[in-house]
Amino acid sequence: MAASPPLLRLLVLILFVFLWFANEELAALPPGGWNSYDSFSWTVDESAYLQNAQILAEKLLPHGYQYAVIDFLWYRKYVDGAYTDSYEFDNIDEWGRPFPDLQRFPSSTVDRGFSQIASKVHGMGLKFGIHLMKGISVQAVNANTPILDIKTGKPYIEDGRQWTARDIGHTHRTCAWMPHGFMSVNTDTGAGRAFLRSLYRQYADWGVDFVKVDCIFGTDYSPEEIITISELLQEIDRPIILSLSPGTEATPALAENISDHVNMYRITGDDVSSHFSVSSSFAAAKKIGATGLRGRSWPDLDMLPFGWLTDPIRNTSDTCLDASAGRRRTTSEIRFPMFSACRWHAKQMWELNANGNLVSSYSGLCATVESRDEGVFYEIGTNGARAWVATGSKGEIYLAFFNLDSTSRKMAARISDLGMVLRRALLRKHLCSCTEVWSGKNFSLTKEEISAVVNPHASMLFEIIC
Repeated sequence: MAASPPLLRLLVLILFVFLWFANEELAALPPGGWNSYDSFSWTVDESAYLQNAQILAEKLLPHGYQYAVIDFLWYRKYVDGAYTDSYEFDNIDEWGRPFPDLQRFPSSTVDRGFSQIASKVHGMGLKFGIHLMKGISVQAVNANTPILDIKTGKPYIEDGRQWTARDIGHTHRTCAWMPHGFMSVNTDTGAGRAFLRSLYRQYADWGVDFVKVDCIFGTDYSPEEIITISELLQEIDRPIILSLSPGTEATPALAENISDHVNMYRITGDDVSSHFSVSSSFAAAKKIGATGLRGRSWPDLDMLPFGWLTDPIRNTSDTCLDASAGRRRTTSEIRFPMFSACRWHAKQMWELNANGNLVSSYSGLCATVESRDEGVFYEIGTNGARAWVATGSKGEIYLAFFNLDSTSRKMAARISDLGMVLRRALLRKHLCSCTEVWSGKNFSLTKEEISAVVNPHASMLFEIIC
């Protein structure tokens, strides 16, 4: 029987949607959003998370920040004795897979998952993300849980026998900073892949759009597992961003091997208060926007700390850290509401202002996501130095110097070269202003170049307005 016109139109629509999805580029721009770690460490709960997601949707979504991510240990019971590397405090199901702490995430009682929270986040116009540890939990391996075969809904059987967690866990490859927590999975076995498949298919069923997989890149580099996860995510009928962490001891060589399979990968450690290597960052920057999982991949310099930050060592609800000063204060000392019980401070590097913009307290510049088609960006340089040139949304010109060496060096850029790169001449340069953003110092454009001495492993940023 020939298809009726309405049915034919439906089939054409389905085909159009399929073709549109097939051509959609995932992570065409660096994924941006809010992560719960800096403000809550691992103790965030459902109420606090959703309140922050709502602020994200109202204030920062218009600027490109769309991912609301619950960071690590969402499956750990928040009770006495539980901490980052504690043992036997995790909620795991009969298949050895973690599920949310029902005390902190009460809506998870519906499905022992995050589907209810994901639905609310999607209703805000955001995308939902979670933090994961690599492989399988030590708790599951010691309990020797069976492995779910999602094709049959029964325990996984291969070579005439039932496989369990002890068969796939690499006990000699536990996480370096959480040895009692998780270990790598043997992805050379069908059982190992079956476990990971059941894990990530479950996350997709919950409505997860972003996974940050930890203890798998840098110090605990596990390329086989990274590639396996990437392949399993491609089996799912909708895109999920794959982000890797941490970046401690990450090298360009490591990125070269896995960047095609992911969307983000950390190239630094936790940078709340520590200096990171400019050299390694720019070595990795050569792969900015390279081919990645279903789209592009991006080196990741970790989060922009702003507002008051939880002290992850003490991890108490009334203790906070200022990202710039490091002084602990209790919430009773702080009056201005922000993203957590830890509040905004005037010396903080980033703040969410009354207009809903994420602004640097030092430079006054906004942190926004812009398409490359809306501006111009170039990188030039030689060994030991880099210069970036870009245009802003209002026609302003940005010039940045980066000194990758361990000694000071003088750097310069000719005005004529800026005009050639940007394809525009600064005809009235005597009417232009040039300000070094970090110091606030004004520079004259009457000369033929902009020059300055840049300290070791430091940078300077110039804003030119004509």
